[in-house]
Amino acid sequence: MRHLGVLRGSGILERNGEAIGQTDYEFDGYLLKQGEVVASGEMRMDAGVLADAFGRNDLILRTEDGRTLSIRFSGKLPPTGRTVAHADVRSGLPAEREWRRLRR
Repeated sequence: MRHLGVLRGSGILERNGEAIGQTDYEFDGYLLKQGEVVASGEMRMDAGVLADAFGRNDLILRTEDGRTLSIRFSGKLPPTGRTVAHADVRSGLPAEREWRRLRR
């Protein structure tokens, strides 16, 4: 496994095509084997939006730079009032060669 870099920024979290809230994110990307890229990290958003979105499998993050990332929150539901949770990116990540340009 090799660390490729970090994706960070802001975006809109959507469920079933409808915006449910604004979020900031920071995901570390890794190359598992030739061409297989995975990422996970933290997302920050309103506590109510986070509680509503946690455990769902139909979440999309539309980033401010135009990416569409399929998101799944992992781990346990954060305590009430928390605004940060760990998330895994399921699809929509840049290819390995694109991460090199992101580090510049």
